[in-house]
Amino acid sequence: MHTNIWINVLAGIIPLLTGFIWYHPKVFGNAWMKESGINPETPGGNMAVIFGLTFVFGVFISLLMTPVVIHQFGLFSMLLGVEGVDNPATEIGGMVKKIMDQYGSNYRTFKHGALHGTITGILFVLPVMAINAMFDRKSWKYILINGGYWTLTLALIGGVICQFA
Repeated sequence: MHTNIWINVLAGIIPLLTGFIWYHPKVFGNAWMKESGINPETPGGNMAVIFGLTFVFGVFISLLMTPVVIHQFGLFSMLLGVEGVDNPATEIGGMVKKIMDQYGSNYRTFKHGALHGTITGILFVLPVMAINAMFDRKSWKYILINGGYWTLTLALIGGVICQFA
């Protein structure tokens, strides 16, 4: 199964775009800075490096989300290493082609990918962040602001990948 890698690169921009809106002072930015202990007058850090790495990590996240939101990867994962799987002239390759012709576009919608992104945000990212934040002595407000950001971001990444990759 092949996907369009450029969609993963495009999806890597989503954390920046949602972050610009989510952490804007008129949305959650002021509350987040207060809960994070960041002084808006002297935020510090090299923003070019932060934005650049955010994009790179966003691409990493989109690559990980691809098999989460595209169920057809399960078939290919199960047959990984089986000789002839990519050749329709072989028995296994013919079966895979028939399955993909019939079911290859099932559940390939933005809505379905967004659902899996949301589930990943709530059931995986939020708990990981909450555990770290509790040990860092951060507030639940801090956890919910960041958890909400990541849930929205993963929903958008999942939707874009599922629909277009």
